[in-house]
Amino acid sequence: MQKLLKSSALLAITLLMANSTMAAAPLTLTMIKNKGCECCERWATTLKPKGFSVNTIALDDVTSVKNQAGIPLALRSCHTAKIGGYVFEGHVPADLILKVLKEKPKIAGLAAPGMPLGAPGMETQGASTPYQVMAFTRDGKTSVYAQR
Repeated sequence: MQKLLKSSALLAITLLMANSTMAAAPLTLTMIKNKGCECCERWATTLKPKGFSVNTIALDDVTSVKNQAGIPLALRSCHTAKIGGYVFEGHVPADLILKVLKEKPKIAGLAAPGMPLGAPGMETQGASTPYQVMAFTRDGKTSVYAQR
């Protein structure tokens, strides 16, 4: 009986450790950026405390990546990230990426068009402008997903 209790306790501890390890595993995101772009790296840094691991691919020109991902011209920014079958264009906040990954809406992705001051990775000393995070579909439809 005592052996059974020890085995059960060991199994329970093993399962708890496995679950906490799985929960702590980072979400791996791939960011494709233009070579030398510093704000892209700052954006990636803002994702890490939110549980993301970022693989970076630096290219001379990311236009073909954006074209292939179906990102409307009006929504484009300096970098494109991919995770979970979704595309995240520009300085999209981590909480919105997590929301999309959790809720799985029928969109291609989100975009923070341009390079809005105050967006993650675009923080400057006290300067900030309101901006919209747009959702887009594969067929080019867009809608406001969030306002910041």
